Amino acid sequence: MKKSFTQELVAPCGMNCNVCSGYLALQYDVKSKGIRMSCCTGCRPRDKKCAFLKKTCKHLMNHTVQFCYECIEFPCEKLKQIDMRYQKNFRMSLLQNLTDIKTNGMKIFLLTQEEKWCCPNCGGVICCHNGLCFQCDSERLRNKKKRYRWEDDLKICIVLWVQMRFVPGIREEYR
Repeated sequence: MKKSFTQELVAPCGMNCNVCSGYLALQYDVKSKGIRMSCCTGCRPRDKKCAFLKKTCKHLMNHTVQFCYECIEFPCEKLKQIDMRYQKNFRMSLLQNLTDIKTNGMKIFLLTQEEKWCCPNCGGVICCHNGLCFQCDSERLRNKKKRYRWEDDLKICIVLWVQMRFVPGIREEYR
């Protein structure tokens, strides 16, 4: 089931709530499957102009900007800190999202995001917070100890190492 992303689920800070664990938990009703996770309708639908920044940003509180890139202080220190955390923990950049929206427009951004976060197995949405598809990976999600973290990067390195040793031709792809 391929889902179309919507503009109303892109927060002012560049967070794409279409791929957020809270939004996906609500959409896929994970609580009914025995998975305890917080649920959310998205920052804009809840009128949370930005879950991270609104309380400290006068521009967002006063509704003078729709997206942080419209601000003369862009990117502010708070946004830079959040972006660094998202790059490190969740493999996405809020600043890059905002730059893409500003440069290419919302329609292209959403199409690119749909492709980027599309589950190769079922066409569902891969969560930015843990790398799992809530449609076909619900069992893995239920058994996951840290539901808001991607799998250990060491495991990924081991898999790549094994592939490079035993799969013909793959070594050249990673050079």
